[in-house]
Amino acid sequence: MNIQFKKGVLDLLVLCMLNTEDRYGYDISETISRSISISAGTIYPILRKLKEEGFVTTYLSEDSNGPARKYYRITNKGKNELVQTKQEWKDFVTIVAVIMEENEND
Repeated sequence: MNIQFKKGVLDLLVLCMLNTEDRYGYDISETISRSISISAGTIYPILRKLKEEGFVTTYLSEDSNGPARKYYRITNKGKNELVQTKQEWKDFVTIVAVIMEENEND
């Protein structure tokens, strides 16, 4: 898949995932990488950026089976960003599909 396509949608996917439940970085990375080829370290800079922008917060949770994990939780600001970005993405996909269909030569 084109790397530019991935770059444009990973923030949105992370926010979508956090909107359903709190998650830790490795879980987010593994879930996305099942469908989209990404390197192991791709998600962490995105999570840092989302935190800096106030779209997510973090907390540590200790699991009885291992060390504490840093979990990410979407904020109200992040939920607002998610709603806006989802609509922008849907509009974009629709426009691309229309242009492709109008210019198809098959």
